[in-house]
Amino acid sequence: MQNRLAKSFPSIRARGRGRRLTGWLWCGFDSRCLLVLAGLSLAVGSPFTANAQEYYAKARQELVDTIASMAAETQRETGRKAFSEAVIKVMAEVPRHEFVPENVRDLAYRNRPLPIGYGQTISQPYIVALMTDLLDVQIGSKVLEVGTGSGYQAAILAELGAKVFTIEIIEPLGQLAKERLKRLGYGNVKTRVGDGYYGWKEHAPFDAIIVTAAASHVPPPLVRQLKPGGRMVAPVGERFLVQYLTMVEKSVDGGVTLRHILPVRFVPLTGGH
Repeated sequence: MQNRLAKSFPSIRARGRGRRLTGWLWCGFDSRCLLVLAGLSLAVGSPFTANAQEYYAKARQELVDTIASMAAETQRETGRKAFSEAVIKVMAEVPRHEFVPENVRDLAYRNRPLPIGYGQTISQPYIVALMTDLLDVQIGSKVLEVGTGSGYQAAILAELGAKVFTIEIIEPLGQLAKERLKRLGYGNVKTRVGDGYYGWKEHAPFDAIIVTAAASHVPPPLVRQLKPGGRMVAPVGERFLVQYLTMVEKSVDGGVTLRHILPVRFVPLTGGH
């Protein structure tokens, strides 16, 4: 099946569970996925040529339509024919353009990563939606995020009613995200600059944990801080080898199971570990 990402990234192919994944490689935090951005602003138009709010609202709706279509096309890999109505709703409401630099703002609602500075990017919206849906966040859930970035994923979780604790290792990014989330009114997000590999013991255990950078293994401190019955979603794998979006589930008796969802590419999880 010919698809959007195959058209956008024709040279990229991925394999999962020994078979071709319809030519897609999901992009999280990888600057190589940004090469296709040149000149796209001419194709998608500019928010400054019309009423900005109307432009962004329409662009968000087109984005969630794309996400819904991709969810259906990847159901064999994810086990999900569609994402929850709650996740789709918040993806249509959170202003992604507020979480990207001004010079790429007119690309904010394209389904691809964008640079946010310091060698980092904001993840592809499909991946944000998928990871969020896999967590099965409920109102009042306590969620740990490792890798704040620009704060977009934290905002998505907060809109779902979660109490979010998010850690960023790059201090300038962490400070900017803190200020941005406060300005946009996300009072249920608590930020911190630090090494997320070790979690946030003071607020553990967590109902859910989301990791937005790839480690070669699932960090044991995070598994320990996951509540029995909880879920963690993280990219796992070496930087230049295949990485898999991985679901970690802890049973009520403390047992842990892992399941590969689909191949991805994220920047490495950094820190003292």
